[in-house]
Amino acid sequence: MDITSNIILLFFVGTVAGFLNVNAGGGSTLTLPVLIFLGLDGATANGTNRLAILLQNSSAIYNFRKENYSDFKLSFKMSLLTLPGAILGAFWAVNIDDALFKKILALVIIFVIITLFIPQKTNNAVENRNKIPPFAYFTLFLAGIYGGVVQAGVGFIFMAILRNLMKFDLVKVNMHKVFIVWIYTLPVLAVFILSGKISWALGLSLAVGNMLGAKLAVKYAVKKGEKAIKFLLVIVLLMMSVKLILS
Repeated sequence: MDITSNIILLFFVGTVAGFLNVNAGGGSTLTLPVLIFLGLDGATANGTNRLAILLQNSSAIYNFRKENYSDFKLSFKMSLLTLPGAILGAFWAVNIDDALFKKILALVIIFVIITLFIPQKTNNAVENRNKIPPFAYFTLFLAGIYGGVVQAGVGFIFMAILRNLMKFDLVKVNMHKVFIVWIYTLPVLAVFILSGKISWALGLSLAVGNMLGAKLAVKYAVKKGEKAIKFLLVIVLLMMSVKLILS
């Protein structure tokens, strides 16, 4: 494929991935195989995808802010809890068995689906006082490690934490999620850059699509609300879990 075809392909894939990442997750399961198909090795595809993720979440944060959905103080507090784990994960030079990883991710996805149907009451005390439940400290750290090692599927983990421990509705879950991922992606991306594992041309092409998808996702989330997000999330999660179990 020539460079023009690559740019067009990455733009459309990025748009779909950006929409899914903001409202649900799993967009990286689309973008990573495409980047590898275009000739990148696994590590460079992973790093290149992080560039698109950073710009995608910049777009999402900006657009949530435009729609009057933001709580930067609390988002930043939670982000700091993920940073040590994310940095550790980025330097974690271990070989992960691909088959085992897929099975674990499938179980995580099924767990998230189950938690979506557990009745939730918004905990106003958490929101008003900006307090983070003690157990969330540990789970956010672990989520940071996971996100530092491999981005794919981390959105589902953050959604489970923010919904079940912080008691947010799904619109606010996504609002905080994109900020948290944006913060921890900064040092993780730096590790990939210093290691020379970035294809800038492909990454920026992908990022343009991701940013557009993120903008559309925010409008969808704010306009349609929790029920629409839950419907989209369940569909994406079911498709991914079936694919992972059968692969």
